Amino acid sequence: MKKEEKIALAEEISKEMKNYKTVGLIDLYKIPTKEFKEIRRALSEFARLKVIKKSTLKFAAEKAGEEFKKLIELNPNQFAILFSNEEPFSLFKKISSITSETYAKENDVAEEDIWIYAGPTQIKAGPSISEFAKLKIPAGVEAGFIAVKKDTQVAKRGDKISKELASLLRKLKIKVKKVRLNVLGLFYDGVLYTKDTLNLIFEYPKLLTQAYQSALNLSVNIGYPMKENINILISKCYLNAKTIENLVVKND
Repeated sequence: MKKEEKIALAEEISKEMKNYKTVGLIDLYKIPTKEFKEIRRALSEFARLKVIKKSTLKFAAEKAGEEFKKLIELNPNQFAILFSNEEPFSLFKKISSITSETYAKENDVAEEDIWIYAGPTQIKAGPSISEFAKLKIPAGVEAGFIAVKKDTQVAKRGDKISKELASLLRKLKIKVKKVRLNVLGLFYDGVLYTKDTLNLIFEYPKLLTQAYQSALNLSVNIGYPMKENINILISKCYLNAKTIENLVVKND
């Protein structure tokens, strides 16, 4: 791209920074091209995404206004800028829900339990059957192809995926890795919301649930009646009364 074209692109981006309500910075590092295109297509319903260089973003931010320089400080490995008119938290939730599946690689961490289910495969009988044996997957040969004899869990959530498992999953055409955009921050109404803050949209409901449960347990333990715990307290009183009654009868 020629210098004049770079300047024109930076000026165009600076205008969009001022025209859209929310401007975000995305790190595209290690996102495969095919999966990125799928995510970008889904994203187009509510946001625009442009892949740019740091120098272009820096120039655009300087032209758009001093406050936009905060975006540059996020410093991703591979830059992309996002434009939307949605408020940041609902936007972040939507972006996080868009995923594309790909094959796992060695040392990737399993996001969920991984199973290989019983049934025929498309792998021809031969040396590959030893790969099943190494991973303790019961397998045999049916009609010239390897067949799995029993549903087998090959990894638990949080496990590191071995080289052998990654290779076999690819041969079986099983995609277990979810690819999603890495949102570093969203700039809205003069405020930069970083990823840690945006993640509260998922964490906050969990914290509220935990706080409610803790408060309910405390109210029951100290015997403080209210509409949320009255049925529990009545049941507790009834059980205590039955216990006392049984003790009295037994002593008589």
